[in-house]
Amino acid sequence: MQRYLWLVVLVAGGLLAWSLRQEPLSALLAVLLTAAAAWWLSPLAHGTSRKHRDVIDLPDGERRVIVYWRPGCIFCERLRGGLGEDAKRVHWVNIWQDAEAAEFVRSVNDGNEVVPTVVIDGVAHTNPDPRAVRDALSS
Repeated sequence: MQRYLWLVVLVAGGLLAWSLRQEPLSALLAVLLTAAAAWWLSPLAHGTSRKHRDVIDLPDGERRVIVYWRPGCIFCERLRGGLGEDAKRVHWVNIWQDAEAAEFVRSVNDGNEVVPTVVIDGVAHTNPDPRAVRDALSS
């Protein structure tokens, strides 16, 4: 269900806008806000994600930093924003699109799907400070 939360938000927003059709400005505002929320929750909002298996199969030097994330996670957004341009140098793996990735995240977080889970040089870190990730990328 969580994987399709963006779609649920979009449909709910459409229904809300329909109910507000007598007030066009309110209906428009409802459409715009729900479209923005649905986009933020959508896996499409952040470009393509890699698959867990594809990243693990890369040579050691090419997979220095891996971030396991999910759409709608404010902590993931904090990390992405804190990395700035360095975010492009990280392998992003969406746990809602990859069951093996979700299983890995649970295995290093006491059975919980806590994101962002960042693997730096083979060591998992749960919700690290963006500066620590930037430092790992620069060293």
